[in-house]
Amino acid sequence: MQVIDRQLLARVVQQAKEAPRLRKNYNLHPADGAKCHRLLNAIEPGSYIRPHRHLDPEKDEAFVILQGMLAVITFDGEGNILATAVIAVGGGAVAADIPHGVFHTAVSLVSGTVFFEAKAGPYLPFAEAEKAPWAPEEGTPAAATYLSSLEQRMAGQKG
Repeated sequence: MQVIDRQLLARVVQQAKEAPRLRKNYNLHPADGAKCHRLLNAIEPGSYIRPHRHLDPEKDEAFVILQGMLAVITFDGEGNILATAVIAVGGGAVAADIPHGVFHTAVSLVSGTVFFEAKAGPYLPFAEAEKAPWAPEEGTPAAATYLSSLEQRMAGQKG
């Protein structure tokens, strides 16, 4: 049995803070080829996850907040926001379930945010059809501007 405790969360948060992408996964599943992926995802403000979708009908994705505050945003095929949710420990919403085929992203709203993520494996890099064509590539100046606009939009929902 593997126990997720505050020490593990603190260690993964520290690794995220030190990582160039400001996030760190801690896999609970044994390998990328596993049929069920379960992981901790530590994400700091300023980390950009390019909106994407999972086309495999088995790859619905669930996020459960463990600490901090996370915005989950879904989009239509043109990049218009369909829905937003702020999930936070002790908040009104503590989890989000995203159906396959839906463009989505997650935005950290406070330092030290960690969520539990579950989805079907195996891990495969995104196919072109899974990347949001209207969203900037990670690491570009346009990505920083786009992320900032999402953060500003969600800041009002932190309540």
